[in-house]
This record gives sequence, C-alpha cells and structure tokens, in this order.
Amino acid sequence: MHDVFLGIGSNIGDRVHFLASAVRKIKTLPSTELVKFSSVYETEPVGIREQTNFLNAALWIQTSIEMKDFHTRTKAIEKEIGRQKSIRWGPREIDIDILLFADLIIAEPNLRIPHRDMLARKFVLQPLAEIAPEVIHPTSRISISELLAQCTDQSAVDRSEELTKIFSHLCEE
Repeated sequence: MHDVFLGIGSNIGDRVHFLASAVRKIKTLPSTELVKFSSVYETEPVGIREQTNFLNAALWIQTSIEMKDFHTRTKAIEKEIGRQKSIRWGPREIDIDILLFADLIIAEPNLRIPHRDMLARKFVLQPLAEIAPEVIHPTSRISISELLAQCTDQSAVDRSEELTKIFSHLCEE
C-alpha cells in the first residue's frame, strides 16, 4: 500500500459539498482506504485575487493503485463532480491535487510529485500538517510541520469549526 496525501479545494457553488463528494468518491476507488482528513480551511485565492475564497482540506489515503493510474482516476473524479475547464488559478468546482505519493519524485510536463507549489503555499501545508506533521517531504527531507513553520506565505488560512463539522458529516454519507 502507498501512503498518498491529497489536497482538495473548491471555490464555486456548494464548496463543502464538492469537497465531501471528492472524499466519498476517492473512498470508493479499489484497494483504497481513507486514513484521515483534515479540518476545512477557508483560504484566500492565489494568482487571481478577484474570486471567492477557497475551502481547502487535506486527505491521507492508502492505496495499492499505481501513481499514474491513481492520477488518471482523480482527474476523472474531478470531471464527475462537475469540474469545468478554467484558467490557471481560476475558480473551480473541485481541485484534487496529489501532494505526495509515497516517496516518489516525478517531474513530467503535466505531473509533478511532490506537488510543485506546495512548499510555498500555506493553504496546502496547514491542513497537511494537521494530519501528517511528521511526514518527510521527499526532496527537501524536512517534515511537513517544519515546512509549515518555514513557509513565508502570508495568505489567510482560517480553520472553520462549523464547516469542518458539515464536511465530516457529509463525508460519512
């Protein structure tokens, strides 16, 4: 089984519903188990600032699916949920990013593992540190909690108790 860490985000429509839908669909993948999910965080958009705030969370799963097949399946889940083509850093119904996949390091034009921007993004590191603070990033060789402490991103990343409760309930449906 591979330990896989995902970042999920949404800033269009029923954002909590889209996040929970992603979790439910990921849990149905063959040979895949949800280990833990983080709280829900409301975060400022990156890049294009004139859009609704995102809701973000992190997932820790274990799967025996190989990385490329897993990536294909997460992109299919995004489409099933209703993700539309959009501009980079633009609004989206759902975004499922593979942050870490075991200790793999992949640098291909359309796929980077570890995720290329995660070290500079507090909205990625904060929820990930909540569920996996001691996990070591495979290229920096530093723990996620240390990476969060070193992150210079000043964007607001606010944990929402209310949205986390709704999210938790919807994930169990």
